[in-house]
Amino acid sequence: MGQASFPEMYERWLVGPLFRPWAEATFDEVKLNPSNRVLDIACGTGIVARVARDRLGAPGYVVGVDVNPDMLAVARTVAPDIDWRAGNASALPLRDGEQFDVVVCQQGLQFFPDKPAAVAQMRRALAQGGRLAVATWRSDEEIPFFRELRRVAERYLGPIADLRHGFGAEAPLEALLRDAGFHDVRSRTIARTIRFEDGAPLLRLNTMALVGMSAAGKAMADQERKRVVDDIVGGSAPVLQSYADGSGVAFELASNLATAKG
Repeated sequence: MGQASFPEMYERWLVGPLFRPWAEATFDEVKLNPSNRVLDIACGTGIVARVARDRLGAPGYVVGVDVNPDMLAVARTVAPDIDWRAGNASALPLRDGEQFDVVVCQQGLQFFPDKPAAVAQMRRALAQGGRLAVATWRSDEEIPFFRELRRVAERYLGPIADLRHGFGAEAPLEALLRDAGFHDVRSRTIARTIRFEDGAPLLRLNTMALVGMSAAGKAMADQERKRVVDDIVGGSAPVLQSYADGSGVAFELASNLATAKG
């Protein structure tokens, strides 16, 4: 049995505790009707699309798009009944004239190199009067758990610009949507206490992400990168301990949720 791939680990360890609560919160905010067509952009292994399908029931029409074929392979394994498509957020793989009543992008926008192009594509995909929801994590300066883990990693790697938290302010997010022609743009911060039954996989995956985003990490050969990940995981034990909750960990996490109409 080979080692699990990053997308498999992501689905197994992160999706339930970390990403499902925000997908549920999004659809609590943007209520779905049974006839709605839903597009999940930067779907990853597909949790937003799966929650949408669960809420819509059998007649629901749900499409997930991601640029990463390995993420989509896991999505197809977990939910083969959803229409998963490989494609770039800046050039969505839509059929002729295809439009959606609800377009969601959960924790993807901050990674897009050309954000205005991606938001223009969201606008193109959204039917007249349709609803958009975009979630981006708040800055990790506001999220002590991830800020403290980053600071441990920086002792080994130097400064890290964490892209996951790189679009944390509300005003630029709202302005981006308005500039693309969306209206009724509003955003709010949603905070949740997130709990992991076992903090070890979260710590390792988070460390792998930090090393991968650092200039020093990008320059390393595989063996050195693995060694540094191990060192940072070891050095992060006191942070994990300070957020201990029984046998697991619990911490506050905050995200912007911007909504708009087409």
